[in-house]
Amino acid sequence: MRKSLLVSLVLGAILSSTSLAQKKYSPKQIEALKAEVAQIVQNNHKQSQVMVDKVFSFAELGFQEIESSKYLTGVLEKNGFTIERGISGIPTAWVAKWSNGEGPVIALGSDVDDIPKASQYPGVAYHKPIVEGAPGHGEGHNAGIPLNITAALAVKQIMERENIGGTLVLWPGIAEELVAAKAWFARDGVFDGIDICIFTHVGNNLGVSWGQASGTGLISVEYTFEGEAAHAAGAPWRGRSAADATELMNIGWNYKREHLDPLKRSHSVITDGGDQPNVVPSQASIWYYFRDVKYDGIMDMYNQANDVAKGAALMTKTTMTSKIMGTAWPRHFNKVIAETMYSNIQKVGLPQWDENDQTLAKALQKELGSKEEGLPTKLDTLDGPARELRSGGSDDIGDVSWVLPTVTLRFPSNIPGLPGHHWANAIAMATPIAHKGVTAGAKAEAMTILDFLLKPELVDQAWDYFKNVQTKEETYKPMITKEDAPPIYLNEEIMKKFRPELEKYYYDETKYDTYLEQLGVKYPTIKKD
Repeated sequence: MRKSLLVSLVLGAILSSTSLAQKKYSPKQIEALKAEVAQIVQNNHKQSQVMVDKVFSFAELGFQEIESSKYLTGVLEKNGFTIERGISGIPTAWVAKWSNGEGPVIALGSDVDDIPKASQYPGVAYHKPIVEGAPGHGEGHNAGIPLNITAALAVKQIMERENIGGTLVLWPGIAEELVAAKAWFARDGVFDGIDICIFTHVGNNLGVSWGQASGTGLISVEYTFEGEAAHAAGAPWRGRSAADATELMNIGWNYKREHLDPLKRSHSVITDGGDQPNVVPSQASIWYYFRDVKYDGIMDMYNQANDVAKGAALMTKTTMTSKIMGTAWPRHFNKVIAETMYSNIQKVGLPQWDENDQTLAKALQKELGSKEEGLPTKLDTLDGPARELRSGGSDDIGDVSWVLPTVTLRFPSNIPGLPGHHWANAIAMATPIAHKGVTAGAKAEAMTILDFLLKPELVDQAWDYFKNVQTKEETYKPMITKEDAPPIYLNEEIMKKFRPELEKYYYDETKYDTYLEQLGVKYPTIKKD
């Protein structure tokens, strides 16, 4: 009798200390905790601002996010997260984990790389590079991981106090502009054992969607031709020009464009056109993105391009090899996560933009010839599946979305009417616009995380949609093989060239309140009529 009672007491103590994720919370209790976590996020606005400005100042291209990854993982380690580095053979890739025992495992991801030649003073509503010709955050990827860290630390505080079971996993989208990491993460099982993924991406409103998103997936391929060198004037007949093969492939594919479905897109750059004019080029390369709204369409374009490349090699008596540089599946987002998140977005609402914020936005819109509408004051609606598929950009979060239930939270840290992948998109990204948008997004994310921790049935519902709707008739087929390696050498030489100059402008938060202050920018700085 006593032994039985003792066993019961011991088991009860173990269960109560390690598995309180199953504790039932009333709707009122959950809403109270969500309101509290939102206030914690607001209280940590300064920390968010520092992280946003710091990553902005590093201005690192894909696969070279050395300082950004070092800094962000350092913040997480100081707050009790364990870090695994070098994921999928990518030096700047990492996964950070913190667990409070049994419960839902929730991943938070966002990108961290920037854009070539997009260096720009923040808060200045016209083109003014910090370092001429250098990369810069003309996509706003400096804000997403700081948002996730802010949300995770706020939720962690609640989990520890309330003894809520669950695990938080943070990870970076390395080299997203090259769509060259997430497919490798998916291939290598980085997302195994994770229940849901919340991804964040900068936008100009606070929103989320579900179903197939507008835009495309893609495969990124570099074709290399090998020929025979010769003196271009003395004995050109002895050469077999790889540059000729590259040009012929380019011409052949450009003729093919006439016969592509309007939903398809393709673009290319010649990465190696030879060494110098008096030498018949023995090697040359051309790099393509092939985009479509469907996986089958992407692979069909890829196969056609392979045939064009083979034809160019035959015409020039060269040899051809190809290398997959990156892939992105068309995105499909989870209905249950999106609906849960949107209810929190409605509670959070848009930031309160002040006169300076609106003045910067309208001045930049005027500078670019866009509609001078300023920053949004009305929330986006919850978008469902695209009624009509439209071509457009890609994001390798698509691969993740086909591995586990996933959504992308768009947060309002940029200005409407901008070109994208452009110096203008960097202007808001280390200003109060970005800082306020990150805080708003972190509130919505933190509240959504608590929903899934405290109502585990939502996890089951998310997987039900994933298994019985999303993947009922289409399943994920990786475009890369086990032998394909990520092209981690990309951008190395560019960063070697510009990093010494950029280092002079790294944000020092111990001396300056904001990056604007460090740069001596009066906010906002606009052209005078």
